[in-house]
Amino acid sequence: MNVESVALILTRSRAADFLELTKPRITLLVLATTMVGFYLAAPASIPLALLSHTLLGIGLVAGGASALNMWLERRPDSLMRRTAGRPLPSGRLQSGHALSFALVLSGAGLVYLFLWVNHLTSALAVITLLTYLFLYTPLKTRTWLCTLVGAVPGALPPILGWIAATGKISLGGILLFVIVFLWQLPHFYAIGWMYREDYARAGFPMLPVIDTTGRRTGWQASAYILALILVTLLPTAAGLAGFLYLAGAVLSGICFLVCGVLFARLRDFVSARRLFVVSVFYLPLLMALLVIDKASP
Repeated sequence: MNVESVALILTRSRAADFLELTKPRITLLVLATTMVGFYLAAPASIPLALLSHTLLGIGLVAGGASALNMWLERRPDSLMRRTAGRPLPSGRLQSGHALSFALVLSGAGLVYLFLWVNHLTSALAVITLLTYLFLYTPLKTRTWLCTLVGAVPGALPPILGWIAATGKISLGGILLFVIVFLWQLPHFYAIGWMYREDYARAGFPMLPVIDTTGRRTGWQASAYILALILVTLLPTAAGLAGFLYLAGAVLSGICFLVCGVLFARLRDFVSARRLFVVSVFYLPLLMALLVIDKASP
């Protein structure tokens, strides 16, 4: 293998490490919920240029926020088996390079939203970024309530999309926020239970860590799913969605709740894994139902 080939491989590997800092799967979820919020708020004729600007700006902010989170948590990440192989704890990237990359990415996204979307979207993106980094991230080492705090910035992307399309906050955007907020809690409780030993090793007092029996974790997850089912009825009640969405929301919600109750009763890895997998499919399905319902004549 010649020197040029080795250099190319190293360059690609380094690019992959920087990409990993942005947590691509989370960023894609952020973009998907943003797009749903934008689509539902937009008029019949979708302003594609504005949608593109919105997704690019929010994608940059989301990727930068994830990279900053990895930079802040590089030491705890080194203590957990599931994160020790990330670019910073493994030593594949230098801390200063990662920080510079994260700041440029998030800063560029905020400026882009301000210039090409609207000022309110940019301002809310700033709030999302600050809440994620300076409330949720430090609280992870202090209290199990961090999950509730972290669910706030995690639920803001659909409102960002809504505001980008309309320039204002309204009922539809608020309902999307509440739906995503409630969905995150059983989703993260399932992850927390599966990896509770890892979180304990890193010093994160998540509810699944301090709740050694799992009773509180399981029943709280089920309670949040029940609340979520009730909230998912509201878009139809408010005239924002029709019967197609309602039927799908109820059926998928019942399936989600059954998995939550099974987890609350069994409190083992298999039931937690099942709840996690169902949660992964539940939110995209619900968002798709809202989009299909609006697109239907």
